[in-house]
Order: sequence, then C-alpha cells, then structure tokens
Amino acid sequence: MATDAEVLVVGGGSTGTGIARDLALRGVDVTLVEKGNLTHGTTGRMHGLLHSGGRYAVSDQASATECIEENRVLRDIANHCVEMTGGQFVQLEGDSDDYFEEKLRGCRECGIPAEVLTAKEAREQEPYLTKDVKRAISVPDGAIDPFRLCVANAADAEMHGARIETHAEVIDVLVEENDVVGVEVRHESGPGKRNHARPGTKEEIRADYVVNATGAWAGQLGEMAGVDIEVRPSKGVMVVMNCRQVDTVINHCRPKGDADIIVPHEVTAILGTTDEEVADPESYPEEGWEVDMMIDQLSKLVPILRDSRTVRSFWGVRPLYEPPGTGTTDPTDITRDFFLLDHEERDDLTGLTSIVGGKFTTYRMMAEKISDHVCDQLGVRGRCRTAEESLPGSDDFTVLRDYMDDFGLRSPIGRRSVQRLGSRADEVLKTDEPNPVLCECEAVTRAEIRDAIDGSGTDLNAVRIRTRASMGNCQGGICCHRMANELHPQHDEPAAREALNELFQERWKGERHALWGEQLSQGALNYALHATTMNRDAPDANGDTDAEIDTIDFAAFDDGRPGNGGVDGD
Repeated sequence: MATDAEVLVVGGGSTGTGIARDLALRGVDVTLVEKGNLTHGTTGRMHGLLHSGGRYAVSDQASATECIEENRVLRDIANHCVEMTGGQFVQLEGDSDDYFEEKLRGCRECGIPAEVLTAKEAREQEPYLTKDVKRAISVPDGAIDPFRLCVANAADAEMHGARIETHAEVIDVLVEENDVVGVEVRHESGPGKRNHARPGTKEEIRADYVVNATGAWAGQLGEMAGVDIEVRPSKGVMVVMNCRQVDTVINHCRPKGDADIIVPHEVTAILGTTDEEVADPESYPEEGWEVDMMIDQLSKLVPILRDSRTVRSFWGVRPLYEPPGTGTTDPTDITRDFFLLDHEERDDLTGLTSIVGGKFTTYRMMAEKISDHVCDQLGVRGRCRTAEESLPGSDDFTVLRDYMDDFGLRSPIGRRSVQRLGSRADEVLKTDEPNPVLCECEAVTRAEIRDAIDGSGTDLNAVRIRTRASMGNCQGGICCHRMANELHPQHDEPAAREALNELFQERWKGERHALWGEQLSQGALNYALHATTMNRDAPDANGDTDAEIDTIDFAAFDDGRPGNGGVDGD
C-alpha cells in the first residue's frame, strides 16, 4: 500500500510534537496533524510549572520520580524555555505537621532535593509570604514556557524531515480490515494558516502507523477508529496576575485541594487551579466564581494578591486516564502517570497506539516510550536522542553581553529577547532596519514579530505563541494593531483585519471573567482604543460589529470583587 508517511501523529501539543521530534531524529518519515495551532489543547492552557515532583511525593511517587528525572533533562536540553525559580511547600499555622513530615519524607524517597526552611528563611526568600508561615520545604520547581517548547520541538522535527500540519482537523480514521491505515483531515480555511495543503480542502493521509496523541480528545479519536478510550477530562481554571508577586513557585503544603499554587511566569504570576471532571473537553460551563475563589484562597499564602490586579483567567482540561477496573470516583485521586495503549493487543486493531495521561513535565519521556514502541512495530533500529540533543535555541549562548551595543536595544529588552530566542538571538535581532519595541508589556521587538510571521503567516495567535506579544498587562490593547501592521505589504488589508480580529477575540475571551477594579478600567481602555479610535464599533453590511467586546455594556460590571465593597458582576 502506498503511504504518505511511515508514522502519522495526531495532536500538536507537547507529547505530539515530542513524538514527532523523537521519531524524526531516528530517521522515521513523520507527519503531524493538529486541528488548531500548536498547543491548541491542554498544553496551551497549563500553569507553566516545571514540576520537581514535590506535588506528587505523597500521593503518586512513581509520577514524582519521573518528574524530577525529566526536570533535570529539560533544564539541559531546553534551557531557553526554563526559569529555575525554585519552589516552596509552605505550611501555615494550623496546617498538619504529620502531612508536612510525610511530604518531606516522600520527596527524599523520590530523589527530590528537599530542604526545610524556617518561617524566617521562607519569608526572606519571598517577602510577600504571609506572617502565618510556620515553615516550608524548598524544592527545585521551575517555570517553563509551553509555547516556546512545542514550537522548538516542531521546528526540530521539520529540520529532520517531518511534515507539520496545523489547522488540519481529523474528521475520520481510515480503517481497512481491522487495520488503521491513516486519517482524513479537513484543512481549515482562513488567513495565513500554516498548511502545506490548500485551505478549505479535505485530504486523506495514509501511514504505516498512527499515533493518537490528542490528550483529553483521545476518546473522540478512538471512537472514530471504533475503540473505547476512557479518558476522564478534568477542567482546571487559572488566573493571571498583573506582575510577579512572588519569584518562587509557592505551593500550599496540604492534602489535595483547589487553589494551592502560585507560579511566577515571565512577568506575571499564575494562580491555580481547580480540578473538576467534565464530560466533553470542549463543551463545559465558563464560570467566573473560580477567579474569586482562587484569589481568596491564595491570599492566605500571599496577602498582597487580594489587592493586586487580575489580568485574565483561562482554563483547560487534563487528559486523566483511569485504567479499567480502578473505580475511582474523585478525579484528584486518579494517577498522573501516563499509559501506552497498544490497540492491537487491547482491541485487536492494528496500526494504532494511543498515549494518555501524564503531565507536561514528562512529555519527553512519554514521547520516548511511544517512539520506542512504534519503532519496534516498524522494525526501525533508531535510538532515542532527545535527552541529549538540545532543542533549537537552547544551545549554549552568552547572555551577559551588552545588548545595547549588539542589537541597539535597551539591555532589559535585550535580556528578555535573548531569553526567548536563546541561541537564535543573533540571527533574529541583528538587522539594519529600525527595530522598535512593538509590545512594551512583554518587551517584544519588530524583529521578533517579523521572524514569527515568517513561520506563521497571518495567524497572529501563532505569532503570540512564539513571542508572547499581546500576553502582558494590556492584553493586546496597545500592541494588537501594531502586530497586524507588520503583515503589510506581504498581505492585504482584509487579511490583516481578519488576523487582528482573531487575535483580539482570543485575548478578550480570557479577560471577561476578570473585569473588576483596575482590569475593568483596562477593558474600557481597550474598548476605546479598538472600538472607537479605530472605528471598530461601526456595524458591517449585516449590521454586526467586528468584535464581541464592541457590544459589552461596561456599566453592568461592578467596581470591585465581592467582599471589597462591590457586588457580584455576573
């Protein structure tokens, strides 16, 4: 049978791009398809924690051990995606001493470096911690950029011959005589989608082997192939704050519960999270009460959060998997380990394997395990090299140069640019053209925006993923139109306007649950900038306005959170 690829990977998150890279490095002909941008699913909606394993040291020691092993690997191969902030598990007055000791013992049993800090030592490290701190456990937690990491994996896969197709949704799995032989995809139409095939068309992609790396959507793909995969999606809500109230990952040292972690990430802090099982990974209520709950709960650890500005909220679904017969009713009790489902062995269906469960920190290990399995099925002898070969941009580079001289940038902007670009900094930033800062919040220059456009076309959300432009305090209010302007002259005005609409709508989606206090003022300012100054509130030929925000009655929102003199704005 003629095939288009030896292996077809479905899913463009951390695991899917990791598998594509691993197989491509082994010399396998790989095609990856993703229905949205890379990181469209769970990966793009995580809190950015590079696990030390401490969170699982009591409840799931196998997962904890995997986390600390991969923590060390990612620090080595993806250093431009990682900030080693360190972490604390903080015990407050009244918290269980027994659990604290159990956590400390569990960390040490799993090989996680753990040191007890006195209350004074913990607050010296993090001055905004509450005075109710009793003691803390220091662990090697970190922050990691999932967007940058996935793009780097996909780029390396392409460099080694892989085909990466974004905005290519699988609409059917091709099965012939109990053998999966490929998939049918529909290429999304629209501006500048990064497809090799023509937008708006359907395509059959045949392969010798198919890997289901769709995470929380694994059950849906399995259903297309006629097999049952019992994924239990668990919704987690997170809140982005206006700045880094802490520089260390702060965990509440207590048994499982909602709202127990603060992750410093780039120039922000991300509060997390909730754990609520949902039936459908794409259809569930978008509620706002979680935002208040997380601020109220985590203010007990870091009181300044109560008076800080909330920029946006976002949510995703964890791809939890419960092996048949376990009978667990509480999603927080389900293991965070990953499982390789060989559908030939399990369902008498050849040509298909699924990878389910797991965590972002262990994505590379998961990719290695499934790549080993696939190579065994295909008779490929290639060895895994992903733990020893750096990702693009993570080669050794010097960050202590004077970037004002090298790139004509103020040194803080140069530093942020080099943190994002790594060893590609010289290639991207050295230009004879003017290189102003287009996104002040995230210190992103024109050179970075243009470099991302070269790889993403007019898809400005993909540019955002690559650069972080529009992800700062103003949420694109100041920079969205500047990004769209860089599409000219390669793209015409209608394409730039549609790209701007898509980007601004994506930003607005996460803002609307955080509209109170100063963020309400920012929302109103963004409205004035985009709807009024740019005439975006004018109706089109059908009587519709360009953006949902144009129809918002800002007066209907309160001027503060419940408990701070305001009323519930819902």
